[in-house]
Amino acid sequence: MTVRWTWHGGGLDAARAHFGGEDWIDLSTGINPHAWPGAAATSIDWRCLPDERALRNLETAAADHFGCGADHLCAVPGTEAGLRLIGSMLPGPAFHLSPAYRTHGEMVEGSVPIPKHRLDEADGSSLILANPNNPDGHVLDRDTLLGFLERRGREGWLLVDEAFADCHAAYSLATHVEDGRRLLLFRSFGKFFGLAGVRLGFVIGPSAFIGEVRRRLGAWPVSAAAIAIGTAAYRDTGWIAGMRARLGREADELDSVLRASGFDPQGACPLFRLIDCGDAMDLFDRLAKRAILTRPFDHDPGWLRIGLPGTGESLARLQQALRDG
Repeated sequence: MTVRWTWHGGGLDAARAHFGGEDWIDLSTGINPHAWPGAAATSIDWRCLPDERALRNLETAAADHFGCGADHLCAVPGTEAGLRLIGSMLPGPAFHLSPAYRTHGEMVEGSVPIPKHRLDEADGSSLILANPNNPDGHVLDRDTLLGFLERRGREGWLLVDEAFADCHAAYSLATHVEDGRRLLLFRSFGKFFGLAGVRLGFVIGPSAFIGEVRRRLGAWPVSAAAIAIGTAAYRDTGWIAGMRARLGREADELDSVLRASGFDPQGACPLFRLIDCGDAMDLFDRLAKRAILTRPFDHDPGWLRIGLPGTGESLARLQQALRDG
């Protein structure tokens, strides 16, 4: 049972089958509970193959949002696919910051986990990390990241998974991507826009490298639906600005509930919080019996990640469940 929910978030069907109940609140992922509202109204031509010009329009809209040139960016069918594709293109040696997203350790064959306080041991090699980090939500500033980039040597790359960076635009390295710089970034559409089922992400890097990524992906890397929805969403600057402010307010409310329940919430990413509760599986079980799904981790039995509830009713249910013990 433990493995099913420590592997990744979103296991609602398994939770229903094991614990029963119907009215579940899924707090096991870091996906925005407030989805971009224009998806249903977006016009999609399901009869034709994805149009190349429309794909370039999507990449231009995304590049404008990220702050880089469109020739430095390539759409992929989700960040997960992008991470694994790029990992297969890079030789070792490589190090990945630990703890972090599980796929980081599987990208490059033989990649070595390394804790934050020993990162200098990775100098001269490729380094894979996330900013904000998952699961602890910690954020590194640009100067720190650029310092890591300078220490990669002539063969190493800095690979930064920015899947949650839409909430922290000031910390993204997208504006620092340029030809000759051994920097690769990964961006996710579904997390911030709350539309994980669209399966859309981006790889950002030197134009020649991105050209090779395009060649490997082939003619239709993402669906017509992803192209249409992504283009419209990235151009909705008013919604983006308002959502960033809203998520910050709701994260503060979640912090207040967790602190009132005796926990010390960790992390700066407003889409989730991490708590160290001693016996995370015990708390996971108690919440699940109240139809609230959270995320434990097999590498630390004390950690539990809690996503943003999204509504006052869901936040109140979480608060009551924590109080009930």
